[in-house]
Amino acid sequence: MLATLARTATQHPRTVILTWLLFLVLGLGFGTRVFGDLTSSVEDVPGSESVLAEERLAELTPDGDDFSAVVSAPSIDTPQLRAQVGEAVADVRKQPGIAQVPDPYTTRGLAAQDGKALLIPVVLKGGLDDDAEEEAVGDAADRLREISAGEVAVSGGPLLGEQMGTRAQEDVAQAELITLPAVLIVLLLIFGGLRAAGLPLLVTVSGVAGAFLTLYGFSQFTEISVYAVQIVTMLGLGLAVDYALLMVIRFREERGKTQDVAQAVHATVARAGRTVLFSGLTVAISLSGLVWFPSAFLRSMGLAAGAVVVVDMLAALTLLPALLALFGGKIAPSGAKSRTRGGAWRIGRRSENATAPEPAPGAFFARLALFSARRPLVVSAAVVAVLAVLALPVLGMRINIGDARQLPHDTEARQLYDTVREHYPAGTDTDPVQVLIGSGADPDCEDKIRALPGIRAADRERLSDGTVLLELTPNGTVDGPTATRIVERVRDLRGDEPIQVTGNAASLVDFRSMLAERAPWAVLTVLVGLFALLFAFTGSLLLPLRTLATTLLSLGASLGIVVWVFQDGHGASLLGGEGLGALSLTAPPLIIAIAFGLAMDYELFILSRMRETWLETGDHRAATVEGLRRSGRVVSCAALLLAIVFGGFMTGGFSPILQIGLGLTLAVLIDATVVRMFLVPATMTLLGRRAWWAPPRLRKIHQRYGLHEAPSAAPAPQAPETPETPVRQAPPSP
Repeated sequence: MLATLARTATQHPRTVILTWLLFLVLGLGFGTRVFGDLTSSVEDVPGSESVLAEERLAELTPDGDDFSAVVSAPSIDTPQLRAQVGEAVADVRKQPGIAQVPDPYTTRGLAAQDGKALLIPVVLKGGLDDDAEEEAVGDAADRLREISAGEVAVSGGPLLGEQMGTRAQEDVAQAELITLPAVLIVLLLIFGGLRAAGLPLLVTVSGVAGAFLTLYGFSQFTEISVYAVQIVTMLGLGLAVDYALLMVIRFREERGKTQDVAQAVHATVARAGRTVLFSGLTVAISLSGLVWFPSAFLRSMGLAAGAVVVVDMLAALTLLPALLALFGGKIAPSGAKSRTRGGAWRIGRRSENATAPEPAPGAFFARLALFSARRPLVVSAAVVAVLAVLALPVLGMRINIGDARQLPHDTEARQLYDTVREHYPAGTDTDPVQVLIGSGADPDCEDKIRALPGIRAADRERLSDGTVLLELTPNGTVDGPTATRIVERVRDLRGDEPIQVTGNAASLVDFRSMLAERAPWAVLTVLVGLFALLFAFTGSLLLPLRTLATTLLSLGASLGIVVWVFQDGHGASLLGGEGLGALSLTAPPLIIAIAFGLAMDYELFILSRMRETWLETGDHRAATVEGLRRSGRVVSCAALLLAIVFGGFMTGGFSPILQIGLGLTLAVLIDATVVRMFLVPATMTLLGRRAWWAPPRLRKIHQRYGLHEAPSAAPAPQAPETPETPVRQAPPSP
């Protein structure tokens, strides 16, 4: 397959490029239509009790969603403010889709006791379709913002989700403006030339455009979360740069061996292309676990991320070789002198297979490997201990839906939240736990529910079919531990009675239950798929196990730091956030899925080089040292570029994006430095020749059907049970 792709790229490069150009136009033209079909809801689980009860409640009540405006002023009793508020309330009441707007001056509890704030709740009519609701909310909010005699902030209900989604997209756009120039500068430093540096960016644009087109196709059959766009951008940029970096560096190596551009492209696709293929498949499998979850948010994340991975992989294996076939002759091979003033930091100035001494960067990574290989037990124990300590906060990790505190203080939703907190009693804007008690339920059930601890207030309403609606206002936040405990207690004590619970806290409880129920299957799918792919890549049974274990360590450490910062509040303010007592429920699943896939990405970069030396020499120590020497610089530069990409997403102020950005940045840096540079060579030394072991039958299957980087490579030598030989540095490959 790889040989066919290479032949197509070298024989018909213009056709391949034009095909991708058409794909790019379609992606940017039609694919971006997905922006009009995005949903900002992340906590709903289809078929769950909270969703079913919410649908039943919508049928039994004439009113729909609601939102609020808060007006603050030195005094709310000025004639000018009274007149403007009265006119605005009257105008909003007349607008289509509005059910009721109480007078904040005459309705109890809406005027702050300190006389400095007014709360204006707006209730929509029930049964509105999405377009009608959006129009009604927009018109009413705009009219309330026209009150000029005081400071006005409008949010809540459907507006809060919209504002969060808008802020997330703004943060991503800002991150792109920062990261793209930074990535280009680093690529120029790496390659020392604009042509070579520009190729990864071309692959990136094509990959993201293709992913948008794929998402648009998915949106015709399922809901796509607004956060899917952020993941497509973040992951698409990072992986495209990674794959293109690996391919271009390998092409420059091959150009150092031959003047024939086509031959260099064929060798590049045959060797580095194999790594890109397996890497893309491993990342896609790591993300496929998200598809197991019925949540539209998680499922769309899996589809979005999987789409961009596959498109990036295909672009690296088809578009990039075609570009190299046309323009590769103008890209300086490894070892060529820099033509830039003052030189440039170039990866692989010499062919990595040359017999001349390696430049300093290669020798540095070889020394790191030797350091770990000479004291494998000490290094392994130290690294594992440090990573385990960093991962400890994960044991206390909590997730919640979140509220306006996730947004920066300069946003409208956060201003409303802060104003209400400042001028009104606690719990004023806390969404209640809603309990539907059927007409045939035991009358004592209502009394037992009211008597539950942690309830600040309980309001009762009888609905049209005799169902009693209890609205329980909990102590604390809307989805805090008290609120979720009330939901669980109600469900525990109801027995077989016709009682249902809904509301934000119930949605969070159902989301957690969904995670607990489906997560084992998702994890099993990912681990089995990755184990099979890693065996196909290495021909070993032990290496996949070692790889999965070291990857989980680095993932746990990065997630633990995120918990320590954003849940416990240590240093969150330095990143523009604050400690919220829990992580956003969007962050942990995405950090785990994406970081796990990226860690496997770097592992394959290193294993591919180790395997090359192992096949050439049969010396496991030479394979470890030489593999890290050859791949260390590629992995380090790829990690640097990805860290820039993910770090750019920490320049905004939306807490979920900050959490995801920090988690992925840490995961990349920890994995590419501590794990791959120290723990991997140490554990490879401890395993010795057994690292490449497989039962004879499986080894024959791999030799016959496995996808090999070099067709002429001899089968790996069998590992005899012999004492270990002294540590030595592997000689350069011939």
